[in-house]
Amino acid sequence: MSENTDRYETAVARYFEAWNAGGPDTLTKAVAAAWTPDCTFTDPFTDARGHEQVAAMIASVHERFPGFTVRPLGTVDGHHDTARFGWEMVAEADGSAPVAGFDVIVLDDEGRIRSVYGFLDRVPA
Repeated sequence: MSENTDRYETAVARYFEAWNAGGPDTLTKAVAAAWTPDCTFTDPFTDARGHEQVAAMIASVHERFPGFTVRPLGTVDGHHDTARFGWEMVAEADGSAPVAGFDVIVLDDEGRIRSVYGFLDRVPA
């Protein structure tokens, strides 16, 4: 059980490394480390496929929300090749978190993310 828990937590840690990567080169490398080349990322606003589109989506969120970091909210829960976790976008300036949700990820045999299914619980008006 702990081996699987480590696998899920490692994948989710890589996910947050990508979301919080500084600069395009770091982002590109972080996405390649976390996701499979044929990955998908689907949420109410996005249907991205492949490293390039996932990196572009993350970059566009940071353009829309400058000065924010994405951090875990709660614990990671998983079984088989699937895990789920909560997250929130936090303003570095005042600690507010106007955006929050939870994601379900599907992993490949090496623990890289094959698919993300995102759900938004809190979004600004």
